[in-house]
Amino acid sequence: MKARAPRILMLGTAPEGRGGVAALVSVLRDGGLFEREAVAYVSTHREGGVFAKLGSAASGFSKAALACLRQRPRIVHAHAASGASFLRKSMLLWLARTAGCRTIFHLHGGGFRQFATVRSSMLTQRWIRHTLERSSLVIALSEGWAQFLRGFAPEARVTVVPNAVPLPRQGEQGEQGEQAEQVEPGRILFLGRLECAKGVAELLDAAATLAPRFPQLRLVLAGSGDLARRAAVAARGIGAHVELPGWLDAAARERELARASVFCLPSHAEGLPMSLLEAMAAGKAAVATAVGAVPEAVRDGENGLLVPPHDAPALAAALERLLADSALRGRLGTQARATVERHYSTEAVCGQLAAIYNDLAGVR
Repeated sequence: MKARAPRILMLGTAPEGRGGVAALVSVLRDGGLFEREAVAYVSTHREGGVFAKLGSAASGFSKAALACLRQRPRIVHAHAASGASFLRKSMLLWLARTAGCRTIFHLHGGGFRQFATVRSSMLTQRWIRHTLERSSLVIALSEGWAQFLRGFAPEARVTVVPNAVPLPRQGEQGEQGEQAEQVEPGRILFLGRLECAKGVAELLDAAATLAPRFPQLRLVLAGSGDLARRAAVAARGIGAHVELPGWLDAAARERELARASVFCLPSHAEGLPMSLLEAMAAGKAAVATAVGAVPEAVRDGENGLLVPPHDAPALAAALERLLADSALRGRLGTQARATVERHYSTEAVCGQLAAIYNDLAGVR
């Protein structure tokens, strides 16, 4: 018996993997979007060694291609970023259009501007522009990214759909209420890859500046990446103040968020980071850099603090403000959660995507 054709074919990294796309896909699936909108998901990337990645890419590409050609879904929705991710998805979207499917290019990753305008050859730039302009719709994570895409590909139809995160139940977040005893004074949490582009070096410099004033300081760098960070910690003489637990699954992230006094993400470039939204949803006061879509989510002094990228002294000053002022932490954390509830909740974003699917499929 022939399998029922999916209405929507979605492409992206494995939901059980790491990174923002995997996290978002898990949120959408758990939020009921896949079931309600008849979404079939094909992963074209997963974590692992070189051969595992190549095997996953080849398998995912062939599955997606066969689905486009044989099952003819109404819409093919691809989550894409820069480099190899873009090349894989752009070829699959071309194939989907050839098969008569409507296509959605959903942009993630803070490095896409550099990829599209600096790192790519003229021929690749033409292909990027062609992919954007021939897609039925391009989804950007913020208005700032949408403006860039409209300027780069003037004929593209671009709309904004932010990332989404689930909201913890009231009483599970913040420094007040029944869970307040979990919060550890001086505990700063970072979630992400341990690499220069995420501002880890500046964060270590800031911690070295703050440690003498805050003996209880504990910087938790949670994520996979360069093991040389241990040497960087030792070189700054802050080994007693730093934890490197590695990559955390969802349950472990929740536990670390509950313990954290402050969240910090000093990236050099971003799209709309899921880890920041998760921290805001948990009612945490956050310090982040004013890059990508971050300033659209975090309003400096209202629901978090913003600092320039590459600026360790400014980062240290912002963290010092929060560590020294519990009332400020509480106020910013409360407003951060309210921001997520209004603009970045699972229900709101799933509703936006459902409306987009119905519009592209011709359903009124």
